[in-house]
Amino acid sequence: MTGSISAPVPRRSMAIAALSTIVEWYDFTLYLYFATVLARVFFGGGDASLGITLAGFAISWLLRPLGAFCFGRIGDRYGRRRMLLISMAMMTGTMLLTMLLPTCGQMGPMAGVLFLLLRGVMAFSVGGEYTGVVAYLLESAPEHRRGLVTSLASAASEVGALLAACVSALTVGLLSETELSAWGWRIPFAVGFVLAGTLWFARTGLEESPEFIQQRKAKPLSLTVSLKLFRRGIGRAFAVSALGSMTYYLGITYVPSFLVYTGTFSERDALSLSVVAAVSVIIITPFVGMLSDQIGRRPVLLFLAVGSFVIPLPVFWLMTSGHYLISMAGGILLACLAGGVSAVGTSSTAEMFPVAGRLTGLALGTTAATALFGGLTPWLAQSIISHSGSHLAPGLMITLVALGVLPVFMCMPETAPGQQISQSGTPVPDK
Repeated sequence: MTGSISAPVPRRSMAIAALSTIVEWYDFTLYLYFATVLARVFFGGGDASLGITLAGFAISWLLRPLGAFCFGRIGDRYGRRRMLLISMAMMTGTMLLTMLLPTCGQMGPMAGVLFLLLRGVMAFSVGGEYTGVVAYLLESAPEHRRGLVTSLASAASEVGALLAACVSALTVGLLSETELSAWGWRIPFAVGFVLAGTLWFARTGLEESPEFIQQRKAKPLSLTVSLKLFRRGIGRAFAVSALGSMTYYLGITYVPSFLVYTGTFSERDALSLSVVAAVSVIIITPFVGMLSDQIGRRPVLLFLAVGSFVIPLPVFWLMTSGHYLISMAGGILLACLAGGVSAVGTSSTAEMFPVAGRLTGLALGTTAATALFGGLTPWLAQSIISHSGSHLAPGLMITLVALGVLPVFMCMPETAPGQQISQSGTPVPDK
């Protein structure tokens, strides 16, 4: 284990890096919060259109691992800063083009095709975004605060989700359905374009990660070598990200569509509930990050996995009662669970790999899990509910994944500084 970085990057650079995740989470959270509106705008409305909209989200998200791998290779070879600038530039352009798209009423089915193509570009461009930010923060933070600092990427991402919820709620609340379908849907994407452009400009002043500078001359690990040396680390990162994706995508972002589809609440009430849930995540995330610095990553992960096994089923059952306060309490509980997994997941997954192959390892582990257990799950949950009529499907899906990852967490070595996995640039094979 190496010591702390002797010359950490300025706090300004770390703040810019952490805040950068706002755009990524704003975009895909907006997509799910706005799914019922987008279904009307691009696919004509109705149950089938919502299914197509969620399926498009799932399919485009399969490009996320490819983007993560491509950007990961850039980050491991040329630096975290260059990779983060390129990815944000692509996100900015995609937001602008989406805002300018014609609707189904203006262009017919081709509008939906173009919309889904742009979703694919966005998913590819954000593939390495979150893992790049996490790696940058981990490599720039003091060792004894890595859990807290890297959890800020998760907290900032939820700021993006909160912003998406607020913009969606205001847009839906202030406009009629006719205005919303005609032009109002463009407002949230315009906000995203301005936000992405602003953060891209801020990133131009970002300093490079100190740990990357130290090992810059080292040859990045190839895909074959990474798979050989870190197959267990990749598997463990996959398990952590699988639980984090399930709890987040089903426990937070899918909830508004779930409540609207089941007839429990209107779009306005469902989105207002999501705002409260997003605030809860922002509050809980840094505390969980600090806790993981104090007692380790593994105990926190085990506790959250048990909670993910026990809590979701009864919460989803209670949320369909139609009682707003009960549904809000359930949404907050699910949100805190998801925020906790994301908070400790940032540091625990990144610590499984050395600097030279960190982004590649994260791409193979965490991003692949996000594509399978994140992008696909809202569509799958929606399909199960529509075919079976069971409103417990989302809770059951989270419960099953929690049960599957528990044995992995129980056997997982502690990754906090001072323990088993090196944070130097020297590869450490799996034990």
